[in-house]
Amino acid sequence: MLTLFIDWQPSVEVFSIGSFSVRWYGLLWCVGFMVAYLIVQRLYKQQRIEDEKFEPLFFYCFLGVLIGARLGHCLFYEPAYYLGSLTGFIEMFVPAHLMPDGHWKFTGYEGLASHGGAIGLIVGMALYCRKTKVKTWAVLDNVAIAVPPMASLIRLGNLMNSEIVGKTTDVAWAFIFHSRESLVDGMPVPRHPAQLYEAIAYLFIFAVQAFIYWRWYKVKGASEKSPIAAGTGFYFGFCLVTIFTFRFFIEFLKKEQVDFEQGMLLDMGQLLSIPFVILGTWCMINAKKKAAS
Repeated sequence: MLTLFIDWQPSVEVFSIGSFSVRWYGLLWCVGFMVAYLIVQRLYKQQRIEDEKFEPLFFYCFLGVLIGARLGHCLFYEPAYYLGSLTGFIEMFVPAHLMPDGHWKFTGYEGLASHGGAIGLIVGMALYCRKTKVKTWAVLDNVAIAVPPMASLIRLGNLMNSEIVGKTTDVAWAFIFHSRESLVDGMPVPRHPAQLYEAIAYLFIFAVQAFIYWRWYKVKGASEKSPIAAGTGFYFGFCLVTIFTFRFFIEFLKKEQVDFEQGMLLDMGQLLSIPFVILGTWCMINAKKKAAS
């Protein structure tokens, strides 16, 4: 039975030149943002939003996601470490770690939380709308359409890093991860490839959103009175509801990320997902009301 499992030991690096290396996780993050950039750019053109108002969006979103994801991890999952000392507080903001010998080592940002990234993205879009005067719901909807493929690529980056692993299982497609967090009594065991489940789910959500958008834009003649019109908040709500509902349930198949989650009825990821689902549901109901008015 063990021979059916997938022994997962990929290199975390795409390539290295001397001390410089490119890691799969960082590369997939960048590719994800580029895919999202191209999708939103196309949507802006279709909706005749001025080109000069598009360019700043990338920087607001990139910084919002990165800062939010980093702070989210530090404050939601490891507050005792990052708020318990000056060193930890500094490490929350700089991509380096203080070594026992007193020297700083560049490590990159080891720890990014998707819920924090979502909050940071929303804040970044709000600041962008305030600066450019583009309609808020239009920005939220367009970015929401582009988020799932980006999230899918980021989860593939987690897979390449053998992190955010699933619970132990004996299903035929289980992965045998060799990262420290995956071991049981020092031995690798078969686990659910939870990162892969999420990556596939997010691609499916994108396909559904793209189909709905195409149906509105091409078939319905882009009527602003349609409940699935871009700019009503429908896609933003749909994105939140589908992604975070799936995230809520997939957590039951994931290994706890931090020790304090052990014994909790709902883990931190599930607790943080609930407000997003509620917000998304309100946005979809509000979009329907707009179309009916």
